[in-house]
Amino acid sequence: MELIRLYDTQQELDAHILDNHEELKGQDNLDWKVLALQVELGECANEWRGFKKWSNDRKPRTKNKCIACHGVGEVRQPIEGYFMTCPRCDGSGREDNHNPLLEEYVDCLHFILSIGLELNFIVEEIDVQPHSDNDIIDAFTSLITGVGILRYQTENIENSYKDILAGFIQLGWMLGYTWEQVEQAYFEKNKVNHERQEVGY
Repeated sequence: MELIRLYDTQQELDAHILDNHEELKGQDNLDWKVLALQVELGECANEWRGFKKWSNDRKPRTKNKCIACHGVGEVRQPIEGYFMTCPRCDGSGREDNHNPLLEEYVDCLHFILSIGLELNFIVEEIDVQPHSDNDIIDAFTSLITGVGILRYQTENIENSYKDILAGFIQLGWMLGYTWEQVEQAYFEKNKVNHERQEVGY
């Protein structure tokens, strides 16, 4: 898969951020980008929920619950006391097509690309094949650990970065996303990120 378009897009966003935050110019920004990526990986795992073995609710969060009916699909009429189909979500229990898990995944992608730019490692093309390994817990743990090690690594850092990128793409497949879905969600979120910079987010 080709990645150069994603790096180009990320470079524009990073430049926009630097324009709004002069204090970041000319300094090493790897430390906070690494921490941000680890946090985003944790948030992605939280939306996946599969590690929450103590809970009976371990389904991935791929849709938002309706705030009117709390995902039930119906609401009680306060005066009459009977239940009716929720008018906000039409009884689906879901408010929109927003996919929290995919959004957290592409938030991670933003930081992976930004770290590559920070290190001057642009991977133009990568050949990663989906495989049957479905240990998503191990995939998350390996990525979070690998990113942390990358922060302090002095040798073979480019290979480590490529391994993180490949592992992250594998994680996307394990979560059930095609690369086309990931790219589309990335560009949509990138637009939001630019808008946030415009309003002083």
